[in-house]
Amino acid sequence: MKKLFRSHSDNKVAGVCGGIAEWLGISSTIVRLLFVISAFFSFGAVLLVYFAAAVFVPKSPYNEVTFTNIHY
Repeated sequence: MKKLFRSHSDNKVAGVCGGIAEWLGISSTIVRLLFVISAFFSFGAVLLVYFAAAVFVPKSPYNEVTFTNIHY
């Protein structure tokens, strides 16, 4: 089973959306877009979940960093 980690390579604020995207195997742009839409409709309650995830979800170990979102 795959573990959820915050992303080192695909982060904008804390790497939570990038980590979720790597965990789900989808584009981080889709996760960020869904996050912004849900934050708007939940009147900011999703922001609390994001910051809790930023505190409690560990950063990915450097030897397990995936480079799926890097474009050459």
